[in-house]
Amino acid sequence: MSAPQAPVWADVSKLSSFLDRLEETGGLSARGLVEELEVDVPAEGVAYHDRGIRIPGYDATFVHEPTGSRGRPAFSVQIDTIGPRNGWAIFDRTLSWDVYLLRTEGAAAIAWLSDEEYRIEEADEFDSKHEAMAAGRFSFGVFLYAGEDWEEQQRRIRSTNAPAYLLREDGQPMIPNTQSEFYNLVDSTVTEFRTSGAAADYLGLLELEATIDG
Repeated sequence: MSAPQAPVWADVSKLSSFLDRLEETGGLSARGLVEELEVDVPAEGVAYHDRGIRIPGYDATFVHEPTGSRGRPAFSVQIDTIGPRNGWAIFDRTLSWDVYLLRTEGAAAIAWLSDEEYRIEEADEFDSKHEAMAAGRFSFGVFLYAGEDWEEQQRRIRSTNAPAYLLREDGQPMIPNTQSEFYNLVDSTVTEFRTSGAAADYLGLLELEATIDG
């Protein structure tokens, strides 16, 4: 077993009532949530993060899905995308999830991690979900951007006819030119994303939409 990674997020705050509140209200926007929490997190735009896939957008809205997907209660993340793109993800609410606000100098994100993913992928290395989150070990999140960082997100996605771009492990972007090239890089298809998220069951991802019109 490798040694635990040093924290990359200096401030990890668990949003304990997030999913219960989402069920009560029906929907919560990422930028609105940050404003409501009254934390010092400038947010002019976002990027949905899904295992290295990034879909930039003006905002992301979490939605309670009472009828869910495939007969399961669920919650979704709907991205207000840039240009003629479509982006959303649906998650299995029957799993146990924890949602966190992550902050460090110059960066912030809302991220969520299921008990199943933690148990299978992270528990051998980290003593708690909190430690795993601090080390950046999560598959799904919404990153918040402002200023030059937000302008860079817009430049990246406007430079391509792909629905999303990829972020490599070294932090460098990989920007496909077309939707076909994007799906070749992720070794999947539109149909597979829509029917299973191209994800293992324990990740809790039921559907993923990443397409561009035209």
